[in-house]
Amino acid sequence: MSSAKKYINRDLSWLEFNRRVLEEAEDAGTPLLERFQFLSIVQSNLDEFMSVRVAGLQAQSKAGYTKTDFTGYTPQGLIKRLMKRTTRMVREQYRTYRELMRLLAKEGVALTTFRELSEDQRALMTAYFKQIIYPVLTPMAVDQSRPFPLLHSKELYLAVVLQQEDQGSKADEESKSFCALVQVPSILTRTVLVPGRKGSRKVSYLLLEDLIKEHIGLLFSGYTTEAVHAFRVTRNSDLTLNEEGAEDLLQEIEKELRRRRRGLPVRLEVEKGMHPHAVELLRDELEMEDDVFDEIDGPLDLGFLSKFVGMLPNYDHLRYPKLEPVYPEEFEEADDMLSVLREKDVMVYHPYESFEVVNDFILEAAVDPDVLAIKMTLYRVSVNSVLVQALASAAESGKQVTVVVEIKARFDEARNIAWARQLEKAGCHVVYGLVGLKTHAKITLVVRREANTLRRYVHVGTGNYNENTARLYTDAGLFTSHPDIGADATALFNEMTGYSTPHQWSSFAVAPIGLKPKLFELIDSEIEHAAAGRPARIVAKMNSLSNQSMIDKLYEASQAGVKIELIVRGVCCLRPGVPGLSDNIRVISIVDRYLEHARMLAVAGGGEEQLFISSADWMTRNLSRRVELMCPVYDPGLRQMLMNLLQMNLRDNVKARELQSTGSYDRVVSPDLPLRSQFEAEDIPLWKSIAAAFQ
Repeated sequence: MSSAKKYINRDLSWLEFNRRVLEEAEDAGTPLLERFQFLSIVQSNLDEFMSVRVAGLQAQSKAGYTKTDFTGYTPQGLIKRLMKRTTRMVREQYRTYRELMRLLAKEGVALTTFRELSEDQRALMTAYFKQIIYPVLTPMAVDQSRPFPLLHSKELYLAVVLQQEDQGSKADEESKSFCALVQVPSILTRTVLVPGRKGSRKVSYLLLEDLIKEHIGLLFSGYTTEAVHAFRVTRNSDLTLNEEGAEDLLQEIEKELRRRRRGLPVRLEVEKGMHPHAVELLRDELEMEDDVFDEIDGPLDLGFLSKFVGMLPNYDHLRYPKLEPVYPEEFEEADDMLSVLREKDVMVYHPYESFEVVNDFILEAAVDPDVLAIKMTLYRVSVNSVLVQALASAAESGKQVTVVVEIKARFDEARNIAWARQLEKAGCHVVYGLVGLKTHAKITLVVRREANTLRRYVHVGTGNYNENTARLYTDAGLFTSHPDIGADATALFNEMTGYSTPHQWSSFAVAPIGLKPKLFELIDSEIEHAAAGRPARIVAKMNSLSNQSMIDKLYEASQAGVKIELIVRGVCCLRPGVPGLSDNIRVISIVDRYLEHARMLAVAGGGEEQLFISSADWMTRNLSRRVELMCPVYDPGLRQMLMNLLQMNLRDNVKARELQSTGSYDRVVSPDLPLRSQFEAEDIPLWKSIAAAFQ
């Protein structure tokens, strides 16, 4: 088979994923305000896709790169196909927006226009504009003496076309139009609450840009407003680092963050009906091509919907029922967590089980006088992180605290730099990642003095140490004092912070050197088991699968008779169900209330099942350009617990979509009773009680 037929293109697969998110916004079975949330996610996903993936393809195209990738696409051909599909998706996105706003109006909440307000309401809104908005606005004229300004990426602007008032009597062909730009201040809320009419229960809001439009003349005295329309520019936001030549990686990243604001324009969105003079000016100044110019029929940047519906009071009946994470029962009655871990390993699954257990693990270690050292990796951290405060406190009390902070985590670089400096001031030893690699492993090591010896306690997770996203993402975390895992954790931190030759791992598989060979070894073992007639099966869960050699190895296993079931939330370049190539491979994707984020791997092992949790997706960047970690689950009860969760995913017939050999996704249809895996997982005893019998 040709490469184009064997593989699905990564970027086209990503668009299919974002379409599945959009389907959740379109699904009438999803609570109304949650549908708005999904619509907001579609927007933020698309913004990142444009500023990183499409930006990279445009750079290749402008450089004259014409080679095809392993899926058969040149940059030029792929851009055209991506933009064509994106345009269709955006049209569908705004059709959904209008339908949802119609349904919300039935519930008594509306985004209205200034002209629909009563006279009293208009007067109040005008007063609000003059007192709160007007002082923040800055009109920016564009002429010979005032050059075109730097437009910030993904910020909302108004293009204002003006004429001098004394030109109104001149012939049209002699009148001259002027153009000015006004940034819609992002520091102010995008939706403005309108005081209600007397006797009305209806709640109305105005969009900030619409309120500015109605009063735009106040900024341009002596001119009449011919037209005013919103627009938005997305720039290339990927960092280009010369890590090898950088004397100080921290300073180099800070420079790149400043350059990001001046990245090349990637996409221009304009409000439908924009004045031709303004369109011509923007396209000329930004040097935009036709295929990255979008005319939008509705408010630009629907990302505001998340905050908008999030602040609506008294509408809980239009949301999912609130989930209160449960504190893991293994630790609930214990005097301290470490005493529990001396007896057994503990697995937790967020968001159903509280992330507070991770915070408590660090907090206990920070105040324990027998704890000598705490070592931790941080990739994406929440704004007010309890963990950072605990680490700082531990260092100030004299403990040896080492933190590997990844300051190259995309779009979190500035925040992570701030955390790193705060930790350094507290006395922590901070390592700013590794040259050429991102540190994506999620691991904490606590070293404690006990009875004239040292014992190591470890937490390994599939998700970030972020208490906010832990309420929104499904992730697994293992707490253990297993000596092999403790020894490997020590060796891993030594490699990340010092000079060490690659370690001979007892339990871990670590990228960029050892993870891919270990995965190949496990798959090859299943091939051997299949040939010998022993149980041979692979169940893997991840966010993305795009590495060509990993896909080829799975094809090889399929052809050898190994049953392969993959739960891949997002990008999947593997083409399942192709006769003679991937007959034994099934791929599903689950998009639901929570972001499926856990990475797990289970292999039958000829009857001796093995199960692993990992920080890594099966993408080239994870396997060869990052420090990633895969850790075995030794406890048979915990293995069974994770298998229970995987089986629930595989049996999902409500929110699961199955990948077809064509690259499209179809909803899973089953004669069985409806099973929605994320809702089933709320019943914690369902997947923990069976597991307990194995312990």
